[in-house]
Amino acid sequence: MHEAGTLTPAISCLQLDVGNSSAKWRLLETGQVAARGEYLAGDESSRQLLLNCADQLDQIWISSVAAPAAESELAALLVEQWGVEPWFARTEASTGSLSNSYIEPARMGVDRWLVMLAGRERVPGRVCVVDAGSALTIDIVNVRGQHEGGYIIPGPLLMERALLLDTDRVRFEDEVEYALSPGSSTAQAVRHGIALAQAGAVALALDHGGGEPMRLLFCGGGGEALMQLLNRGGSYVPDLVFEGLEVMAALQNSGPR
Repeated sequence: MHEAGTLTPAISCLQLDVGNSSAKWRLLETGQVAARGEYLAGDESSRQLLLNCADQLDQIWISSVAAPAAESELAALLVEQWGVEPWFARTEASTGSLSNSYIEPARMGVDRWLVMLAGRERVPGRVCVVDAGSALTIDIVNVRGQHEGGYIIPGPLLMERALLLDTDRVRFEDEVEYALSPGSSTAQAVRHGIALAQAGAVALALDHGGGEPMRLLFCGGGGEALMQLLNRGGSYVPDLVFEGLEVMAALQNSGPR
């Protein structure tokens, strides 16, 4: 069994972005994406897809917000398959030129830290990173790399679930797209209201941020749709967490350990 080293063009690297219920992964061969997929714990087809993505690996890098027990279970699975000890990225007080605003940095989800790190790499000036997944996170980093602070907001599915769970008369079966116009049915009112809340949260965060202008970066499964709803420009970068993993690994003195 061996550990991962720093990324070089001649190696095979499996990268995973692990959430609370599933994990996205991509395989890099000679620096290029060779395969990608999603792993669901307990789902045999997704398990086989992951385990058959490569005959051998040089590295496994992981961003995880899952519980320690789930991390250990995943690590054991990967070690058994490839004999490679995974490297788990962790949030730090500072990484490179990026400085954390948290008094207890470990309490910040590593996915937030990594997308800020990748955003810092992409944008030399002030940047706002919006990650639209199960939760909507909004983080602002100034031109010096100082994290100014951020917001964590329930994502669309969590908002809808909470609304339906705690109300008896708000029910619908229609499939309705998210939009900002006032709804003319219960389904539209709920979905459009959620879209308004999501886009409005980002707009208010940008307006409240004030100060120097900032570039907008979006990521996460709902990032592109949210960027279009907001209509304030920006770029959608679906692999921002993976890019952050690469940046953090490159900053290690002798590779991740």
